[in-house]
Amino acid sequence: METTPQDLSTLYWDGHVQSVITSYGAGHHDDPGGNAVVVDTCPLRNPPEDPEVRDRMLHSNGLDPEVRRYVMATPGAKELVAQSAEKVRILLERDNLKQWTGGPQQYRVDVHVVCGGGRHRSVAVAEEIAVHLRAAGIGCEVEHRHIERPILQK
Repeated sequence: METTPQDLSTLYWDGHVQSVITSYGAGHHDDPGGNAVVVDTCPLRNPPEDPEVRDRMLHSNGLDPEVRRYVMATPGAKELVAQSAEKVRILLERDNLKQWTGGPQQYRVDVHVVCGGGRHRSVAVAEEIAVHLRAAGIGCEVEHRHIERPILQK
């Protein structure tokens, strides 16, 4: 049985980067700035109430498979990812580009994915958006601004 790689970037040709996805935490007060599709993950649930699971997740980040599964199991998460990837795809369509740029040009649509601290929800959702874009043949990079920052205290 053939398994699908976790990073689907090997399944598409990436002649150039068409989207840069940046995850960050609004609580750090240094948002990326610039024009971008903004994806707010704050409405998605925070780590679980179970103290053992919570502790494990809090000391990890959205790149950890357990955290990523937890975030993506949150009601509305899959829809948020699919809708966000679709927005990027629509913005990159050739007819739209010609209308906005006056002719064929290389064009990039940036995506800013935000949560409170930039370690869990925004990271997991940013990675999932990248999976959707790469599967659609859209070259993208993912950056995580605050993944190594300390957990913010309320």
